[in-house]
Amino acid sequence: MIKKDVIIIGAGAAGLMCAAEAGKRGRSVVVLEKSDKPGKKILISGGGRCNFTNIYTSPENFICGNPHFHKSALASYTPEDFISLVNKYQIAFHEKKLGQMFCDKSSNEILVMLLSECKKNNAELITDIDVKEIRKKDSFEIVSGKEIFKCESLVIASGGISIPKMGATDFGYRTARTFGIKVTQTRPGLAPLLFGNEEKKLYSHLSGISADCIISCNKVKFRENLLFTHKGLSGPAILQASSYLNPGDHITINLLPEIDLKNIITENSNAELSTVLKKYLPERYVNVFTENFYKSKKVNTISAKDLQNISDKLQKWNFVPLGTEGFDKAEVTVGGIDTDELSSKTMESKKVKGLYFIGEVVDVTGWLGGYNFQWAWSSGFAAGKYV
Repeated sequence: MIKKDVIIIGAGAAGLMCAAEAGKRGRSVVVLEKSDKPGKKILISGGGRCNFTNIYTSPENFICGNPHFHKSALASYTPEDFISLVNKYQIAFHEKKLGQMFCDKSSNEILVMLLSECKKNNAELITDIDVKEIRKKDSFEIVSGKEIFKCESLVIASGGISIPKMGATDFGYRTARTFGIKVTQTRPGLAPLLFGNEEKKLYSHLSGISADCIISCNKVKFRENLLFTHKGLSGPAILQASSYLNPGDHITINLLPEIDLKNIITENSNAELSTVLKKYLPERYVNVFTENFYKSKKVNTISAKDLQNISDKLQKWNFVPLGTEGFDKAEVTVGGIDTDELSSKTMESKKVKGLYFIGEVVDVTGWLGGYNFQWAWSSGFAAGKYV
């Protein structure tokens, strides 16, 4: 039997951060990882360059059953704090856009940094550990196929159920339920959306086309690009909206943001409608639009009523997705451990002393653009100070 002060299950972003912080306090720590390598999601993130935080992070950039829960952790460990750590390791980085911070070279630099912090603070890592059972008497006992571990503080940092091919499972949720801790309903977040049959016929051959847009969904708006795919719509704007989407909901798409279509038509009165639209929209999309919704003709022959219809179709496109592409393609899991069950200051269970939940397994989901990594750092740091 291996005895430690702290055992952390999951060697992802949150788990490694928590391990390093707990080690700084002189706690004996071991991180158990079921796969053969730590930090797999870190390595694939940001196209291999790790969008490790967002400098504009605020509580409003997160979805949570309790909109106040994550404020404490985010305030205790900020994007500036993590950037300071990145600078300490002399990792070159840049802001791509909208506050999104990326490594200049490789995501592996962030993983090496975290592992170095763990090693420096004597936090041990053991991979290829499949946890079979967790018991609690006076302390926790973690039973694996190889060994039994014993600890005072147990941290679940096993992530959500998005991207199962990377090893994601519902381990964290099952563990919570074993101890009578509530789990909110989960759904795919930051996921591509699917066309219905009619839209698929119209748009599937537009795969690869991208356009600037404003997307509205359930009282939130995002100004980013959308991308047509063979199956539906993707791209940053769509991924953002998907996290807010419930079955049967619609999203409203403005393909001509900040453009007064009526004025443009007036200024180009002798031109063909398709010629005017192609100045602002991809040619292949305009061809589909004029073939299926409104035949191209001289704009000075278009009635006011038809002009309004054209504007509505392009600037108020109500799209009801068939669904998302599911957890296989979702970048995150929306929902998770009910935050009413946890201390917002320490991430400790209110019901089970010494049991902590951090990172994606908790019902806190960030927007696209580095926010979910920041939640991992902040929640891991918060727990690391108290385990």
